[in-house]
Amino acid sequence: MIQKFLYLEWKAFIRSASFGTNLALKIILGFVAILYAFILLMAGIGAFYALKKMNLDPLQEVNKYLIYYFLIDLAIRLVMQKIPVMNIRPLLALPFKRATIVNFSIGKTVLSFFNFLHAFFFLPFTIILLVEGYDVVSVILWHLAIVSLVYGNNFLNIILSNKDNVFTVFLGIVLVLAGFQYYDFFDVTTYTSVFFDGLFSTKWLFLLPVLALTGLFYYTFNYLKNNLYLDAGLSTKHEIAETENLTWLNQFGTLGTFLKNDIKLIKRNKRSRTTVVMSLLFLFYGLIFFRENSHQPEVMRIFAGIFVSGGFLFTFGQFVPSWDSSYYSLMMSQNISYKGYLSSKWWLIVIATFISTILSSFYLYYGWQVYLTIVVGAIYNIGVNSHLVLLGGAYTKTPIDLTSSKGAFGDKKAFNMNAMLISLPKLLLPILLYWAGSSIMNPNLGLVFVAVAGVLGFAFRDKVFSKIEKIYKTEKYATLAAYKQK
Repeated sequence: MIQKFLYLEWKAFIRSASFGTNLALKIILGFVAILYAFILLMAGIGAFYALKKMNLDPLQEVNKYLIYYFLIDLAIRLVMQKIPVMNIRPLLALPFKRATIVNFSIGKTVLSFFNFLHAFFFLPFTIILLVEGYDVVSVILWHLAIVSLVYGNNFLNIILSNKDNVFTVFLGIVLVLAGFQYYDFFDVTTYTSVFFDGLFSTKWLFLLPVLALTGLFYYTFNYLKNNLYLDAGLSTKHEIAETENLTWLNQFGTLGTFLKNDIKLIKRNKRSRTTVVMSLLFLFYGLIFFRENSHQPEVMRIFAGIFVSGGFLFTFGQFVPSWDSSYYSLMMSQNISYKGYLSSKWWLIVIATFISTILSSFYLYYGWQVYLTIVVGAIYNIGVNSHLVLLGGAYTKTPIDLTSSKGAFGDKKAFNMNAMLISLPKLLLPILLYWAGSSIMNPNLGLVFVAVAGVLGFAFRDKVFSKIEKIYKTEKYATLAAYKQK
């Protein structure tokens, strides 16, 4: 039976209308996976000896920060690891046991790269522990407990995948705990390291993660099996709609109509709400570059300034017009202008960029120069990057499931060469302008160059919009066809 399921999966892959693109993506993602695996492999090998040179116990130091490791792993899974599912509805009319279908779906998650990636760190680290004379039984039991925690996160991701704002909660926990530890208010590792050290020093303690994993597996299995009905988990969910007139936007005419549609879309759908929350995280990106003890190159400050103010632009803007993919065909059958449609998206990005710039005023703590860098980055985002994301949207033909919070930072299906080339000026051009001004005179001239580029982009907005509008019209039917692909 499993062989038949694999056969169906293979046919679905090779018969897809986007087979060529999917194959190229898998090859590219394969190289990316190899790169990350190599990095973790080197870390797993080098961590022991690096910590040893610092006169620290390598195992205790790794155990100390495992709480952050697993919390961040779960947060990343909640956003990026999609739950592998089959086209289950047709199978329910065939003589397949529901338990077999569920086991196959769970088995696909067990074989996910998100699980195997951890082995490239923990396996070599464990081998080195054995080579260096650590107790064999204790090391093996510790490793077994770690593997159980990794797969525990896998099943937690399945269970929590339909919950709203779970990623925000976990990420918030990580940020609060890390912040308290950084400023010496509270060190959670003092307490959690006792448990992780106990996995090595206490022979029976490994049973706790193993039993927890077993419980999570049976809960996940029963959860999926009990929802494998057309009138249960597979049924279309209906929610009571709330009327929101937003009449104050009527004064803007057609633009106001599109803005009302976008505001309602953001408020009512899980994916769009998650994306807005993700965009707020960009506000804290500058803490990496603007700290006094930061060792980042000076030229990277403008990079941080653009990211701090451009969170909404990079997360929401990159998927225009995919946000409207579910009813894009209907929109295109109406007598609407592309210019009005694109203008509404542009104004939404501009307003969000302005709000982000205001919210980032806490960077004044680091001085006026730092906040001025953020303001200049906002000017560049409004004048240049806002046009580039709209232009890239003409080539990003990825339908969006608004009911799912997965992929809030992006989607591998959105990859194409045109979109990638268009995205290069978003960050490279301001860095080059800032570097040129700093080389000629000082960083202030670099900021002037970047700001002038943004002002010029705003000044020629109408001409740029006309060019973008023509491209959208050229790509119209290809976009419509792509949105019909499931």
